[in-house]
Amino acid sequence: MQERSSVGELADQLRRELDRYSPGGKLPSSRALVERFRVSPVTVSRALAQLSAEGLVVTRPGAGAFRARPSRVTAAPAGDTSWQEVALSADGAADLVPRSVDASGVTVSLAAPPPGVTEFNGGYLHPSLQPERAMAAALARAGRRPGAWGRPPMEGLPELREWFARTIGGSVTGAEVLVSAGGQTSLTTALRALAPPGAPVLVESPTYPGMLAIARAAGLRPVPVPVDPDGVRPELLADAFRATGARVFVCQPLFQNPTGAVLAPDRRAQVLRIAREAGAFVVEDDFVRRLAHEDAGPLPRPLVADDPDGVVVHVGSLTKATSPSFRVSALVARGPVLERLRAIQVVDTFFVPRPLQEAALELVGSPAWPRHLRSIAAGLRLRRDAMTTALRSRLPELALPHVPSGGYHLWLRLPDGGDEGAFTAAALRAGVALTPGRPYFSAEPPAAHVRLSFAAVAGTEEIAEGVRRLRTACDEVFPTNRST
Repeated sequence: MQERSSVGELADQLRRELDRYSPGGKLPSSRALVERFRVSPVTVSRALAQLSAEGLVVTRPGAGAFRARPSRVTAAPAGDTSWQEVALSADGAADLVPRSVDASGVTVSLAAPPPGVTEFNGGYLHPSLQPERAMAAALARAGRRPGAWGRPPMEGLPELREWFARTIGGSVTGAEVLVSAGGQTSLTTALRALAPPGAPVLVESPTYPGMLAIARAAGLRPVPVPVDPDGVRPELLADAFRATGARVFVCQPLFQNPTGAVLAPDRRAQVLRIAREAGAFVVEDDFVRRLAHEDAGPLPRPLVADDPDGVVVHVGSLTKATSPSFRVSALVARGPVLERLRAIQVVDTFFVPRPLQEAALELVGSPAWPRHLRSIAAGLRLRRDAMTTALRSRLPELALPHVPSGGYHLWLRLPDGGDEGAFTAAALRAGVALTPGRPYFSAEPPAAHVRLSFAAVAGTEEIAEGVRRLRTACDEVFPTNRST
């Protein structure tokens, strides 16, 4: 059972038993709860913390946990918030692109599924793949560093900026790196810096829904440029620049989300040349470079490493390879745009907390870091192979045109005429959470797709069980497509 499921189940059980204790009464000790429910001390601690946050339990260090006394707060009268509908929309009448915020494409991979549901929609590593011990040790060491709790340089710690520059390679220097609070924040800063509200921004099609949400929330107009197994198609990119006058193209050249495509060597220089001739920037979202699989072979350098002219604004992050809460990333740029990026970041967030930056330095400088990267390379390959084998055996009607050698997901095409909404709902009824393909397209999609993640599950047995459940969903939604 996953740890978070155990926490939720224990919290539910304790919540049901609270009536046994009078207000202020002491609950059983943590040791007694561990023995009774056969869970870890960490699970007990987190379950009690959850009840404490709900106001049901009060914990006292050294004394234990107690049932909270009833609150005597008088319920406030119901208000009328209908006026907000006018206030939130009245000033947007002149906007070329409505700045509404649709987070559904992001929350589908952030929200935890109900207990017992296989998480094929997760966007982060399963806890068993995360370097939890190494991160805890790094954070502990970081907290003891002199000045660790002081104010850091606004651009980031020099040593961390230098480390990011070294890992990128080429002629990139630490002076061209800004430390940022995660890839999503970096992408938001980049798009705000490079395009005014109402402007078009070229995006891969399909592409990461979180980036589409950022663009639309900023009043930008995403314009799709199709990708194939070798990445974005240069001739269509050139056409899109000419047709729209766009000054920004956002891409993921390595293990693209969701297709897993890698930009082909002969296209890399073409993309930079086309953008340069259009007087445009390329925002390179290098989000899973550290999630290459064991059989990936040598990886191409980031585009920014081969860009002396400042065409590329690079985003690289440690989050995907560590933990959802280890939100440390890099924004890399050359020329005047670097100062604009820096100014926007300072206005928005001031700086990334110094203890987190110090912990990142401790982690990537430790012997545990290369061991961890080797471990996830092997673990992700094992999970990928288990999922592809199971899908081809049990669900041959779902087309899998490309098996990536990096990242954490597979992109599947449904049978012609397939309803991805119906399939997603049927999968959830069968006990599997997956991601529908529609949010990955900025315009009408050419076909119905779903994305399956293999990184957020416990291992190959859970993958096999999840695909078995998907067979049930397929039989419900596509009963005439099953191979004989």
